[in-house]
Amino acid sequence: MSRNRTDKVNSLLEQEISQIMVRDFAALGEPRPSKDGRDFHGTIITLTKVETTPNLIEAKGYISVLPEEKTDQVIKILNGQVYDIQQQINKKLNMRPIPRIRFVKDTQIASAAKIEGILATLKKEEK
Repeated sequence: MSRNRTDKVNSLLEQEISQIMVRDFAALGEPRPSKDGRDFHGTIITLTKVETTPNLIEAKGYISVLPEEKTDQVIKILNGQVYDIQQQINKKLNMRPIPRIRFVKDTQIASAAKIEGILATLKKEEK
């Protein structure tokens, strides 16, 4: 499989999953608790990237959540709804195979924030 095709599939899936998340999961961040009592008021959920395997069988959607304490809950919900997301993608996209999606925590964002914090501290100490 060409790397170029994998990159195009990654981009296409990222775009489609983001649209689905905005349309169907925006209620997670609303001020009222969800039906099962989870409160995600003030939560920002971001799909940072999608990585598809070269054979196009599986794809990982990397999720960043602020505040970070709610990351595991949000990923659990998204993975619980992955069948519905997959069905919407199957209807929308005209390609086969469509990779099986799994959501995972994006750790790069947290690492970058930690490094920026250290750099800011060093800059203050330097003055």
